Amino acid sequence: MASWYGAPYHNRRGSNGEVYNMHAMTAAHLTLPLGSIVRVTNVKTGHAAVVRITDRGPFVEGRILDLSLAAAKALDVYQPGVARVRLEVLQVPAPLDTGGRWAVQIGSIGEEKNATDLMEHLQRRYRTAKVLHFASPAGGWWVRVRVLDDDRERAQTLARETETSEGAVFLVRLD
Repeated sequence: MASWYGAPYHNRRGSNGEVYNMHAMTAAHLTLPLGSIVRVTNVKTGHAAVVRITDRGPFVEGRILDLSLAAAKALDVYQPGVARVRLEVLQVPAPLDTGGRWAVQIGSIGEEKNATDLMEHLQRRYRTAKVLHFASPAGGWWVRVRVLDDDRERAQTLARETETSEGAVFLVRLD
């Protein structure tokens, strides 16, 4: 069974770090790798659509997929709210190369002053790290912490240790 989710989550960050757009052809799945491309077919109507997995869910027993509003409309799931669907995985993202240069990013912070305050706090806490803040293309502000040698393990440790009331903490690859 598939259901759909919309307005309460629109413009909020999904599990993949992107801002959720209920008008895009996306979906949430509990276990498929984020970024997977899936063909979804409504078993009753035969309507099919291709979606990208950008979030985790649904968290309701018996459901395997939460569709965006656009996908729900394309698949005739919008009005009934739920429908039996068949999934066909078309593409999964390439495995993550863990080498390279990594940093910790915190976004999306609403006010520049809050981003500056967080940046200064993190500079005091992590003296060997380079901390900067910059405007997000989606609005708001991001804070980025570059650890010694841009090492992935150091960045993961810092991400686990970093708690903030604003913004999600995640790893970003710099190269």
